Amino acid sequence: MRARPTAIGYLRRDVSGVQQVWDETQIRSLAGRLGYDLAKTVVFGPETDHPAGRLRNVIEQMEVEAVITPSLAHLGGTPEPVVRMCDVITVSPENTYARWVVPAKGQ
Repeated sequence: MRARPTAIGYLRRDVSGVQQVWDETQIRSLAGRLGYDLAKTVVFGPETDHPAGRLRNVIEQMEVEAVITPSLAHLGGTPEPVVRMCDVITVSPENTYARWVVPAKGQ
């Protein structure tokens, strides 16, 4: 069992543009602040075929708890395909899309 939950960073080079290094730094910083062990950052570009499928393969192979990304734009605007597998955390705005919601007591 891992001491801390594992996450990967994810970004698209074509979405980050000249901010790529800053985006990677922000991902590392947020992962650390939230208590995740950031295993790696996956970077795809416009030439990557089927980026969503490839990202899901990485999630499955690495058995991560979360994907941390600069914004939903890097996921094509929606966390839905990824949140079926793990939590999605965005840097800006800082938000967590949980893969399941725990109902409040008494519900």
